[in-house]
Amino acid sequence: MTSVVNRGWMSVVWAATSPESGLLHPVERRSAVKDLSDRFNDLRSRGTGYVEVRSPNREFPVLILAFRDDHAVVHLMIDAERMSLLVEGGTVPPGAEVEVPMDDLAAFTGDFVLDIDRA
Repeated sequence: MTSVVNRGWMSVVWAATSPESGLLHPVERRSAVKDLSDRFNDLRSRGTGYVEVRSPNREFPVLILAFRDDHAVVHLMIDAERMSLLVEGGTVPPGAEVEVPMDDLAAFTGDFVLDIDRA
C-alpha cells in the first residue's frame, strides 16, 4: 500500500487570516500542505498573519503561528484547556513587547518572540 506521504500529498486541517480582509477566516479547511504553505507565503508577503494547523485525524494538538513583520509567536494548544508558548528570546530584548495578530493585536514580551524565519 502506498502511503499518502509517498504520493506527495499530505493533508492538514488549518485556518488562517484572509489575505483579502486581514481577519481570521475561522472556517477550517482540509488541504495539501502546499496550500497551507501558499497561504502562509501570501500572508508573509503582506507582513502579518495568523495560522492554526492540526492533523486531520485529531482535534489536538493545534500549532498556532502569529506574526507581524519579522516577529512571530508560536503556541501549542495541547487540549481545550492547555496552551503553551514557545520560549525563544534573543530576537528582541526580554522587557520589550511585540504585537502580533490574534483575535486583536496581542502583545508578547521578548521571551516569546522569534524571528519569522526561525518560526
